[in-house]
Order: sequence, then C-alpha cells, then structure tokens
Amino acid sequence: MGKIIVAMYVTLDGVMEEPSWTAPYWDDELAKFQLDLLFGSDALLLGRVTYEGFAAAWPSAEDEEGFADRINQLPKYIVSTTLQRTEWNARLITSNFVQEVVKLKKTGQRLLVYGSAELIETLLKHDLIDELHLMTFPLVLGEGKRLFKENADQKMFNLQTIRSTDSGVLIASYIPDK
Repeated sequence: MGKIIVAMYVTLDGVMEEPSWTAPYWDDELAKFQLDLLFGSDALLLGRVTYEGFAAAWPSAEDEEGFADRINQLPKYIVSTTLQRTEWNARLITSNFVQEVVKLKKTGQRLLVYGSAELIETLLKHDLIDELHLMTFPLVLGEGKRLFKENADQKMFNLQTIRSTDSGVLIASYIPDK
C-alpha cells in the first residue's frame, strides 16, 4: 500500500497561506528535509490553487540542488471540480475524489501533498494521511488561511520526530493514531 505524505509550512498561529514569509528562515537543514521528502516521493497530489501556483512557477525554475528538476519530472494528480485541463505532467481528478485517492494508494505510490488546505481537510476526514510533516515557523501573522478549520474533525497523531533548525523552524513529523 502506498502512502500519502503531507508537508506543510505553518506559522505559530496556524497560517499556511502564501508562504513567502518562510524566506528569512530558509536554511540548509530545511532545504535538505524538503529535498529528502521530494526525492522519496513518486508523485504529487495537489489541490487546484496549489497546482496553479506551482505550474506558474516551477516549470521555468532552476536550482543547484535538483529540486526544480525533480518537481517538474514527477507525475502530478490534481483534485479539482472547477479546473478544465492540466499541463505540467498532471492528471486531473474531478469526481469520486476519495475513491480515486484510495486507488492511487493501492498502486504503492508515495504521494506528496504541498499546500492544498481543502484537500488536506478531506484527506484527514477520510483517514487517508499516513504522514504529516509540519514545519512551524517562529512568527505570528495574525491573519490568513489556517491549515485546520475551527470545526475540523478531531484526529489524534503520534509524534515520530522533532527537531529545530538553526533559524528556529520546528520540523515535527507525525503519524495518525489509528
């Protein structure tokens, strides 16, 4: 069975939207963590908004670490009820989302989710997340889209690892308590 792995940037107050605020905290340790997650994945699973942002930025990006090449090469599964077509090595999932994701997991793929708060909410509701990696940045924004809504279903997780980068980012990895 495959896995669904969520990697998310959040602030101390839970904001995950438009993470340009991560820039001052970026360091080698955080970059290595992200590289390891990306290179350990077989495909990306993204919501429409994240897909559109990534598709606008990554195809022309270059870097020395190979992150851009890897993200551009990976297959992408895009969950959307409004998107009409995809590019950038992507397949659109427009209906029966939960069943389609279960089928993808059965193929043995390691599916990495970035951003995509609504997608994550649905994955959590249906107990489809196998790993949750939260990178908590030491700042409070006070406003913005939160990772977990106020009325989210209660879910228990077990902490697997935790570490802090030199820039103060807390990297905590969890698995669901099933």
